[in-house]
Amino acid sequence: MTYRSKLIVRGAMPNLNTVIAATKKHWSHYSKEKKRWTQMVRVEALAQKLTPVTQPVWIRSEYYSKNRRADPDGIRIAAKYILDGLVEANVLPDDSQKWIIGFVDRFDVDKDDPRIEVELMPEPDGL
Repeated sequence: MTYRSKLIVRGAMPNLNTVIAATKKHWSHYSKEKKRWTQMVRVEALAQKLTPVTQPVWIRSEYYSKNRRADPDGIRIAAKYILDGLVEANVLPDDSQKWIIGFVDRFDVDKDDPRIEVELMPEPDGL
């Protein structure tokens, strides 16, 4: 059986500009925000009953924003919180190259339902 699992994180996660602004206020702000978002992803992964990974996977992420104003590389910072949350939920054993083969990202707009859809799979689709 081929492993394939999908996580949907609803709402807008912080972008790189937000993260940088938080760290400029005080060094502890980044740590607090990272913990908060990582925990939120962990809770979502558990609620959505994702199956633990048993083989290395590709991670395909679709980032849906309210508009096209933010840069894709700034939006993609959310991947850090998502991977850490998946590790805390015991979906990924760890977020090293031993378990993650690579990434496939796509960016789009959904003004009514901003979200990130993350799919874990042994082979990348759409390449």
